[in-house]
Amino acid sequence: MSETTLVNFRMETTLKRDMEETCHELGMNMTTAFTIFAKKVAREHRIPFEVSADPFYSDANLARLREIRADAEAGRRMTAHELIDD
Repeated sequence: MSETTLVNFRMETTLKRDMEETCHELGMNMTTAFTIFAKKVAREHRIPFEVSADPFYSDANLARLREIRADAEAGRRMTAHELIDD
């Protein structure tokens, strides 16, 4: 067996519990699951699933939110209808 090393990182308690439960249902522990993930990343040189940004934080949405905030700070009255995305 090859040499091993300890890897530590933090995650939310509920996420850890949910992952432990899922791993148990799959017949493995979290170490095995993370090892499978690491081997796949190393072999394929990519994250083995789609990773995407939350669209709320898109440049266009953040610019629109800044406009709304500027209007509000300038005292411009806005109706609820004006806040609905076109």
